[in-house]
Amino acid sequence: MAIIISKNGKNVQKIEQSSFVEEDYLRKYVHRNPDSLPFYEIKEDIRLFIMAREFPTNSGPIDALGVDSDGELYVIETKLHKDPDKRIVVAQVLDYGAALWRSYNDFNDFLKIIDKQVNDKFFINLNQKLCEFFEIEEEGVIAILENLKKNLNDGNFKFVVLMDKLPNQLKDLILFINQNSRFDIFGVELEYFKYQDLEIMIPKLYGSEVKKKSLTGR
Repeated sequence: MAIIISKNGKNVQKIEQSSFVEEDYLRKYVHRNPDSLPFYEIKEDIRLFIMAREFPTNSGPIDALGVDSDGELYVIETKLHKDPDKRIVVAQVLDYGAALWRSYNDFNDFLKIIDKQVNDKFFINLNQKLCEFFEIEEEGVIAILENLKKNLNDGNFKFVVLMDKLPNQLKDLILFINQNSRFDIFGVELEYFKYQDLEIMIPKLYGSEVKKKSLTGR
């Protein structure tokens, strides 16, 4: 794929799609720019705060953990298309979700790790950062944390597979799982273009268009 850029209809240039050299660059990009993820297709006016990177679980570190203003928890796993393990990324992100649910029965233990990462990055605590990020008062933060605790205890997560290119088989798997289970798995594809000192991202979301089937009958 390529994109065409021009200035006032002149000096047309064709920019070929680039690729991420390192997976860690994609992780850092999302951590710094969570608004690049197209979750506005799921919820209008959504903002996603990335609370932690490399969050520890018994099954390994979760690439990124995010929360929205409703206290919904997003478990994000990044992979590059060239990665040979991309076929098992759905199983991997579900395994992380199970480990997260099982490992943090004590919500305070969960918050301690999140709070430390937020403090290390922003030099303020989690509550202060949530107030600042979502532009809310302390009462709103309490509501977010209460919902976050409930979602963690219930294992109610939004699973996100983030790649520079999603294979068709993975798109089909995401649609199949979403239609036939209670899970919410979303595939995010970030097409990457580079022009001089500019980076151009074209985000695409997969999985949000599915309507759940009833699990007690059709």
